[in-house]
Amino acid sequence: EELLEQLRGLGDELGTTPTARDLAARRRSLPSASLYAHTFGSLGNALREAGFEVLQGEERLERAVTQGSALALALGRLPKMADWAEARRSNPALLSEWQVYRLLDVPRGAWTAFQYLVRARLLEDGVDVRPDGTLGGAD
Repeated sequence: EELLEQLRGLGDELGTTPTARDLAARRRSLPSASLYAHTFGSLGNALREAGFEVLQGEERLERAVTQGSALALALGRLPKMADWAEARRSNPALLSEWQVYRLLDVPRGAWTAFQYLVRARLLEDGVDVRPDGTLGGAD
């Protein structure tokens, strides 16, 4: 229970779900990610047990596509990787651009594949996406 309390405290401090990197940055004051993995089977299991939402596989991709669609609407065009990185600086709840990139299991062009999924979601929502990636109005 003490390990879980430390995770909850870190989450309160960060305002988001802690990561292994967050634990490593505080290695002098907090247990390591490997201790959580050894005790709970994985850091993800420990986070879930501490009450954090830990998405997996398709859930993570679905969340990223939803967030990508919202970012596209804010930008007026499909987001580039640099746009995502900039948005994450002001919203740490977003996955990192590299986490999004690695969600897509394609040999090449993962960000382009992600843009395709965002485009498809926007079209489902009635938003016109032009060939150059800019957005028109909703139908």
